[in-house]
Amino acid sequence: MSEINKQSSVVPMAIVATLFFILGFATWLNGSLMPFLQQILQLSPFQASLIIFSFYIAVTFTALPSAMIIRKVGYKNGMALGMATMMVAGLLFIPAAKTQVFALFLFAQLVMGAGQTLLQTAVNPYVVRIGPEESAAARVSIMGILNKGAGVVAPIVFTALILSDFKGFVGKELSQTDIDAMANGLILPYLGMSIFIGILGFAVTKMPLPELIDDDVDEQKPGQVKEALSHPSLALGIVALFVYVAVEVIAGDTIGSFALSLGIEKYSVMTSYTMGCMVLGYFLGILLIPRVLSQQTALTISAVLGCVLTLAIVTGSNETVFISTLFGLKSVLPDTLLLIAVLGFANAIVWPAVWPLALSGLGKLTSVGSGLLVMGIAGGAFGPLFWGLASGGVKSAEAQQMAYIVMLPCYLFILFYAVKGHKMKSWK
Repeated sequence: MSEINKQSSVVPMAIVATLFFILGFATWLNGSLMPFLQQILQLSPFQASLIIFSFYIAVTFTALPSAMIIRKVGYKNGMALGMATMMVAGLLFIPAAKTQVFALFLFAQLVMGAGQTLLQTAVNPYVVRIGPEESAAARVSIMGILNKGAGVVAPIVFTALILSDFKGFVGKELSQTDIDAMANGLILPYLGMSIFIGILGFAVTKMPLPELIDDDVDEQKPGQVKEALSHPSLALGIVALFVYVAVEVIAGDTIGSFALSLGIEKYSVMTSYTMGCMVLGYFLGILLIPRVLSQQTALTISAVLGCVLTLAIVTGSNETVFISTLFGLKSVLPDTLLLIAVLGFANAIVWPAVWPLALSGLGKLTSVGSGLLVMGIAGGAFGPLFWGLASGGVKSAEAQQMAYIVMLPCYLFILFYAVKGHKMKSWK
């Protein structure tokens, strides 16, 4: 890519930061949407997990087409097209809410995931190129915090705009009138979000955001993918990111459904707890790595903590509220629920730690390796799906609690990668 003109990067940085916040907001809104639709459509845990599956499977399969679109229309127009697609997805929630047809909700999620992928593909290069190369890592960290910070805000906004008028509905047999009222509560918020995203998408095309130009596109040669995968550190890194995204999405997006099964009135804000812990983990990572902890050590600690928390979740009591009492929380929540939220802290370091370890020593194959690592996002589609299957399709809290055991092999693999996998130079 050609160098961006030496101009003030304050305005472009603010634009990019806003887009990252929107990406995070729309992504982590799923954590509130999943239990909400589970309640009004009377879905099983497995059916509810399809809401997340639809979103992330779109992210997986539209990554390469998004790159092709951006090469044709440019990065700024790619952003606008991504936001236009997200706007259409938001509008699709209106007929879905009116008809209460589950398939329409899944289609809206699919379109939302495709729009997000296009926007992400267009906006991510700006993070590196919008300022000095030596401070790129700091900008990546800031964008990560904005993305997860939006995950704190989104469930709170969802609850305030959609669920504030429906107190006392948890654990109650809903009449069709109740269901219609709750479903119709989605219409105005999603309409407003769609209009806002559409206006912002149009504005981006008029804003002083420098266009990135691919001066020297390195065409992928046949055999490069196979050559890259011959490096165990990369191949195992792809698997590590797959299982990481799986547990990240399980912790962030199923916590609301589990809270609903426990009869928690404000189940839709639970994703905020997980994201809050994740933001804390990001800050600690910035402070401690590499000054105090190496990437390998931080990854090892994260994996061990994930294993311990998983075992504590599946063996804990849904009656004890020690953590709530210890921290003086206004809402008295079961320890098992809060332990799921703390998984956000354990997960925060994994993504930024695996990437450099997986790409180390690849040389000319680094760009190919990066593209393969992105495929790990597919874990977000399958993690909640496995959790839903493990629950046996039962809505009981005990079945959903035990289903979290699917995270244990994921954390064990991350631990293996941290201790040995990233050091492997040969498959022999």
